[in-house]
Amino acid sequence: MGVEIRVHAFFPLLGLVCLGLSASDPLWFLRGLGLFAAMTAAVIVREVARLMVAAWQGLKLRAILVLPIGGLFAYANPESQEAANHGGGQMALAVAGPIANLATALLLATLYLGASGNIRLFAQPWIASAYLLRSVMWMQAGLGTLHLVPAYPLDCGRLLRSHFARHHGSAPAGRAAMGLGQVLALGAMVGGWLLHSPWMVIAGFFIMIGAQVEDQGVFFQSVVDTVHMREVMLTDFSTLSPSDTLADALVRCVHSLQEDFPVVRGPQLVGIVSRQRIVDALRNDGNGYVQSVMSRAFQVARPEDTLGTTIRRITAGRGLSLIPVTESGRVVGIVSVQNLMSSMSLLAEQRRIERQESSESG
Repeated sequence: MGVEIRVHAFFPLLGLVCLGLSASDPLWFLRGLGLFAAMTAAVIVREVARLMVAAWQGLKLRAILVLPIGGLFAYANPESQEAANHGGGQMALAVAGPIANLATALLLATLYLGASGNIRLFAQPWIASAYLLRSVMWMQAGLGTLHLVPAYPLDCGRLLRSHFARHHGSAPAGRAAMGLGQVLALGAMVGGWLLHSPWMVIAGFFIMIGAQVEDQGVFFQSVVDTVHMREVMLTDFSTLSPSDTLADALVRCVHSLQEDFPVVRGPQLVGIVSRQRIVDALRNDGNGYVQSVMSRAFQVARPEDTLGTTIRRITAGRGLSLIPVTESGRVVGIVSVQNLMSSMSLLAEQRRIERQESSESG
């Protein structure tokens, strides 16, 4: 469906924890994998339900980062982000996951009891490698119940943060939700240690990890949606003409740090060519003209476009490494993957200095 699925590095490492919890069993390896599969199944049920709700609401997703407590959505455009964070869209996404997990747990309990009355569903421990069928059910119920805890970024925590934001503003709401989530996560970890419950410790740990990842994602999204191309584009750049020979273009490459060059005919942009393409053509076919090797498949940006829009164009276009910035049909700047990070770093430093000077003058 065009949505990237990204798995956090700690998720597969949790499989080692499951193997460790099964160490006393003769079939520890298989049972450990079974326990990890039960946890993964609970996350899959939750995220499939949320994806269906997102599709039903017309939300455009760019990626999902999967953690053991569930997935974190990255939206493809600000409109989807806004729709998901406010009103009925947020409520629907918040209830979809817990309902799916709890309904699956109820269905499994019904099947177990109907198929065999010998399965003791409420015997302790609820989740253990020695009782995989019971663990599958309780893993579903546990993940669904976990998201009823008002700890950000869990579902109930998201609703609480939205409620705070409506009354106190986004920034204070974010700090309050983050603080409450961290306190509850720490409490779960301490409680799990005192009660000898590894699953409480794991839940608390990943609530902390999820909150940090989500907070960084929100900050990055706020940056890329407020920075415009005129602030980060390169204005000192070289261009080539389609009538330039490859030998002349190579000379231009020697005296430039650019990897890619806009190809213009007069003021009109007609193509893009890379330094490597010029070198390869000279080696393989000898001297020729730039127009024979330039790419005519390119995208352009405008000075008022946001950085987020341009990043999505770069990631959507396979092999796209340069986006010319045009105004009234004339190339006024370029944005490349090569210079984007350095430009962002310098812009952040510039804004920090401006804020410092503003506070000192105030």
